This record gives sequence, structure tokens and C-alpha cells, in this order.
Amino acid sequence: MKKLRVGILSTGNIAGTMAETLKGMEEAELYAVASRNKEKAEEFAAKFGALKAYGSYEELAADEQVDLVYVATPMSKHYENVKMLLNYGRNVLCEKSFALNEKQAAEMLDLAKEKKLLLTEAIWVRYMPMWKTLRQVLDSGVIGKPMTVTANLCYLIDQVPRLLKPELGGGALLDVGVYVMNFASLVFGDEIEKITSTAVMTETGVDAQNSITLTYPGGEMAILNSSLRVLSDRKGIIYGTKGYVIVENINNFESITVYNEEREVKAVYEQPKQITGYEYEVLACKNALEQGLLECPEMPHKETLEIMKQMDALRKQWGLQYPEEK
Repeated sequence: MKKLRVGILSTGNIAGTMAETLKGMEEAELYAVASRNKEKAEEFAAKFGALKAYGSYEELAADEQVDLVYVATPMSKHYENVKMLLNYGRNVLCEKSFALNEKQAAEMLDLAKEKKLLLTEAIWVRYMPMWKTLRQVLDSGVIGKPMTVTANLCYLIDQVPRLLKPELGGGALLDVGVYVMNFASLVFGDEIEKITSTAVMTETGVDAQNSITLTYPGGEMAILNSSLRVLSDRKGIIYGTKGYVIVENINNFESITVYNEEREVKAVYEQPKQITGYEYEVLACKNALEQGLLECPEMPHKETLEIMKQMDALRKQWGLQYPEEK
């Protein structure tokens, strides 16, 4: 395939990160951007070098020169935005969290299959080389059998308006908790025997912080935390029967350090040089399109649905329903 022509839906911060990424890629380019405000789209296009600027999402969706659309709108809008794009015949890379719930996600994925289009979730860590490196480390048996995982991802972001609004899918879980859920999935898979959790809610009714314990059929456990209110070390630690592994920054693995039974360092794996880290999901989409695939092997549809199902179960325990679910 020639250079992948990417369109971006929205002009927010993560849209800017993707645009900056595309500027640094040889395999893809920023072809078009769309905003509900034409001026914003034109400013964004001028800043990042997009060929086209559209004042509506539908205009970008109708452009048949677009190979892939990156959806960077608030997660409460993913369902309607993605379905609209699919109905126009566009392939889609949709930001996390993929949808508000499993029901929405399933409808989106079913429509993509019906239309024979690529649709994948942009949970960027899944596509990165370090994700594969960690899997290889665990599969090597160097720390024995992994039995316990701890992971936390907490930021000082409780002043970000969208994260406090139920109507925008606010709360810690869907914004940052999705990463700790994916980290546990990497280590132990998705066959969970029991989920126990608690959350502290904001005045607006979304989770400000949460603590989650997943118990697996083999006796393995994952203890996970996410928050909008505090700053954490972002570590993921995997404890095995012969040693343990510490991952620095589960949101973008910076290093993986392996320790033996004497707590001595046995190996260190450093993050390869990257543009922003977003390039890997774009490359995965390009590879999938070239192979005629409807999903990326790095983040299969089944995985997206499993994580959404787990997050639904957590919100049910907390009594957190978004307005359109009521």
C-alpha cells in the first residue's frame, strides 16, 4: 500500500498527538481533519499540515480518499461517530475506551463486520513492542509462574471538565482504569472467577478513584488502582514463584526489569525510541488493511469486548450508570 491517508475526527489534545505522530511517519500521512467548527479544523490543518479541513464529521466520512479515520472525540460520542463512519464505508481506529459499555461495543463491531471494514481500539500499549517483550519475558519462565499482579495509574486530572461529567463517560475507570485492566489481561488473560471492587465517587456521580481485585481460576490475583485525584508511580509489578518483574509506566512501558529469587536484577529491557508511541497502532492498522483483515491481531475484537464487559461489571458494583444507559 502507498502512504496510509489518515483522517482525524476532533481537534483536541490527543488528536494533536496523533497529528504530530503522523508528521514523523514515512508510512502514513495526515490527510484530513474534521471538527464541528470549520475554523478549528482549518487551524489544526495549518498547524499539522493536513491537506483537507472539514467543518463537519460527515464531510470527512464522505471523503473516499481517506484510508483510515482516527476517532479522538469524547468516549460518550464513540458509538455514534464510529457507526456513522462505518456507514460511509470508512475504516476506523477508535480511541479508548472504545465505548461506554459492552452493548455499544458489540453493535459497533458487528456493523464493522457487516460492512467488511477494519475497526480497532486505539489502546496504544497493546500495539507497542514492549507489550510483546513483556509477554516474551513471562513466557520464558524466568520468574516462574506469575501469581500476583499489582498495577496503578493515577493522575491529577480531577479538574478536567469532561472527566467529571457522567454524560461524557467521565470517571477514572474508562479514562485511566482501562490501562490497569489491560495490564492484568496481558498477564492472566480474561477468564476471571471473581471481581471485587470499591470506588469513591465525585459530587457529579462518577468514580474519582477505585480499587479493583480480580481473582482467577488458578488462584492468581490482580490488585489494581486508578484515580483522577492523586499522582501515582504508574508501576505494574508481576510477582512469580521464582522472581518478579517491575514495569515502569504501564501507560507506555518505559522499562521492564526482571528480578530473581534473591531480588537481584537479572535483566533490563528499555523502551525503543519512538515518535510518540501512537505510530504503532497506525502501523498495525496499515498492516491489517494490506492483509485484508477486519481487526488488528494486537487488539482483537474479543479483547475489546472482554475489557468492556469487565468494566461494566465494575460500574454495576458501584451503581454507576451513564445517563443514556438509564
